[in-house]
Amino acid sequence: YILALDEGTTGVTAMVFADDGTVLSRVNREFRQHYPQPGWVEHDAEEIWQVTLGVGREALKEAGIAGADLSAIGITNQRETLVAWDRVTGDPLHRAIVWQDRRTTPLCQQMKSDGLEPLIRQKTGLLLDPYFTGSKLKWLLDSRSDFRASAHVGTIDAWLVHRLTCGRVHATDVSNASRTLLCNLSSGQWDEDLLTLFDVPRDVLPEIRPSSGSFGEADARWFGAEVPILGVAGDQQAALYGHGAHAPGKVKNTYGTGSFLLMNTGEDCIPAPEGLLSTIAWQHEGGEIQYALEGSVFVTGAAVQWLRDGLQIISSASETEALARSVPSSEGLHFVPALTGLGSPYWDPDARGMICGITRGTSRAHLVRATLEAIALQTVDVARCMAAASKLELQLLHADGGATGNAFLMQEQADLLQANVQVSHIPETTALGAACLAAHAAGISLPDASNGNGPVFRPQIEPALRDARLLAWQKAVARCRMA
Repeated sequence: YILALDEGTTGVTAMVFADDGTVLSRVNREFRQHYPQPGWVEHDAEEIWQVTLGVGREALKEAGIAGADLSAIGITNQRETLVAWDRVTGDPLHRAIVWQDRRTTPLCQQMKSDGLEPLIRQKTGLLLDPYFTGSKLKWLLDSRSDFRASAHVGTIDAWLVHRLTCGRVHATDVSNASRTLLCNLSSGQWDEDLLTLFDVPRDVLPEIRPSSGSFGEADARWFGAEVPILGVAGDQQAALYGHGAHAPGKVKNTYGTGSFLLMNTGEDCIPAPEGLLSTIAWQHEGGEIQYALEGSVFVTGAAVQWLRDGLQIISSASETEALARSVPSSEGLHFVPALTGLGSPYWDPDARGMICGITRGTSRAHLVRATLEAIALQTVDVARCMAAASKLELQLLHADGGATGNAFLMQEQADLLQANVQVSHIPETTALGAACLAAHAAGISLPDASNGNGPVFRPQIEPALRDARLLAWQKAVARCRMA
């Protein structure tokens, strides 16, 4: 059996897989979001650990197995989120600064003005954007200089490895490291020039290890027995792996808090064109680094969460499909959910969310429909950019994530992409990918999502109608960026 711990942006999911791919249990629990200032987003790292431990134990109980029955643990996580903890006590020193956080926008703009982005882009495949961990870490170390001597830092995976091993291991994997602005894509290791540029001491950072390999053992106090941690990957790379998209040219999109489109490029690290990123996909212990092109959309599922928690016009995400279908169209209403700026292909941290086209006939159903349409439309923006860069026409999109259960959204995606959308039979393909990486290191052949049959959505609207809708959407995005 494999225990997968999937630590996301709004909650943690634990799943137990049997070696034939059967899902024996699934337990999910949300944790709190903190917004101390406009544009700032934080999490309580201690709460994340406690929730992770809790759902892990519940998943074992629900599966009817003990920790001693586990062959391995796989971890996947929200990427780019920064955690700092005391080297001696292991206690968090600051709330985790979340990938959505925009506090370092001025810092990134200054570094761009200083002409530093080309070097960073060449070494990391990333952009100088507040999204990535490096600027958050510089901000934190500049704010608290004492952390340079007292702290260990890392992304959420490193934090969970630290806690699970009771501080014996301070390590991250290559996929998470590649999202920090501090890792050299070619070597898969911390880059001395970048550490100097961001003024980060090497000894605060974790060791970088292959995604499928040893990360120590979870202490027996947590699950009743020592369990090897054999797989770690950022959530989007884990989803790509979980789809079985191991060959160059395979494309997947994960519909979570944000949406992330990845194309496997194999051992070739293709320089990312404007609007996209180059990233490390994964690495097996003893194997070559595998790469991907990525487009990152910051707010998709988070927009639905905002309808629920911010506007309070729905009580749960499950209501949205029926509400969207209750009206024949959004009647010209557009919601551009740039609630934390815009990611790919615009990379505009100053953009702000906008609802336009409101009339007296606009209802909550129209807004809900426009929100779901915005999720699909943002994905199209990225897919068109990726197709142009790769010179490959997208024929099939592998889809996963909680929102894939919304048939209205999936049909919209197929219509607007003018391509088939294959939904994974396991929506939690991120967790499956983490389990598969751990299983690989344990010598277990755990089936991935390519071995199952999920629904396929095919385009049903005329290309001319689709083109008209894309044009109207692009006008709305332009207005949003002028705000």
